[in-house]
Amino acid sequence: MQAQGLDWLVLCHPVSIHWLTGSDAKSYQEFQCLLMSAKPLPLVILTREGERNEFEQDALVDQVYTFGGGENEDPISAFMALGASLGLRQARVGLEVPAYYLHPHHYVRLQQWLGEALVAEPSNLVNDLKLVKSDAELAYIRQASQTADAAMAVFAATLQAGRSELAVAGQVMAALLSANSGIAASPINLVSGERACFSHGAPTERVLRKGDFGSVEFGATHRRYTTTIGRQFCLGQPSPRMQALYAVVRAASDACIAKMRDGVTAAEPHAAAKAVIEQAGMGAYRVHTSGYGLAPGFPPSWAEPLHLIGDSTYTLRAGMVISVEPPVFIGTEGLGARLVDNVLITQDGAEVLSRYSRDLIVVTDD
Repeated sequence: MQAQGLDWLVLCHPVSIHWLTGSDAKSYQEFQCLLMSAKPLPLVILTREGERNEFEQDALVDQVYTFGGGENEDPISAFMALGASLGLRQARVGLEVPAYYLHPHHYVRLQQWLGEALVAEPSNLVNDLKLVKSDAELAYIRQASQTADAAMAVFAATLQAGRSELAVAGQVMAALLSANSGIAASPINLVSGERACFSHGAPTERVLRKGDFGSVEFGATHRRYTTTIGRQFCLGQPSPRMQALYAVVRAASDACIAKMRDGVTAAEPHAAAKAVIEQAGMGAYRVHTSGYGLAPGFPPSWAEPLHLIGDSTYTLRAGMVISVEPPVFIGTEGLGARLVDNVLITQDGAEVLSRYSRDLIVVTDD
């Protein structure tokens, strides 16, 4: 904050609030903000009255101010009153503007009220500080990864013709919750058959059939820290085309991981994965980023702003945790493939945290 000349930060992203206070509250469903001074002043949270008890008992905040309760109350009016008492309009203020957690109308009113005091929108200030994980954070992430591996084993054992996608997904969720994994920020992806070309399809009532090709991806958490895992499957022997798609995404993932180490730009591993897919003649079907940073996640996303993509301005550093998942999804063929693995960036390479086999999961009759 001092480096950016800020007297106050107004933080609205639940991951920022979690990282700074430990709060796990669902208060992001309505307006909330954490007010932090560059001076040693109290750390103040403004949230709805229904969250008071949780913040007072379960968060490292000094003062809790609330709005609403039994009747409606304008949260921005409550912010203005609190901000006036703290002297925000006579200070230099940075406002975090997250993608999902600040309503446009609220933003406009905050901007108008702060006026010239609003000198910056440092939306990635906290995010960039937490990209490199501490030893304690890495321990949480490793625990989550072990849970994800175990749940993937349950998925493979449950997978069979005659069961619906939802029924299989239910077994995965039961395995995660029974292992004390918190509910991940994003729902499970599970697609099969003609839906295999959906890159982020949720499970449906569709019944699995022999010959289906498909993919699954889900997250596991430990104390909100998230790891993800994704695998390809086939009910019966895969066709040559299915095998080719799987081989391409695995080779692209391997090429991506091989480039990852401390000091490498985030664009370099992406370029390596992209080259593999393009050389296979599938460049037009590479539908999203090759990977991204993983954080303590709140719905709807567990991703950090760091992405493995061509115009990324980030540099990989030891201690970062990245999800690697270069994709191929071909709508005209009703086919798609993606492996999802998490890696820890080290000084001289990348440690793959996922331990479950990356081989194509093939379910045979026997």
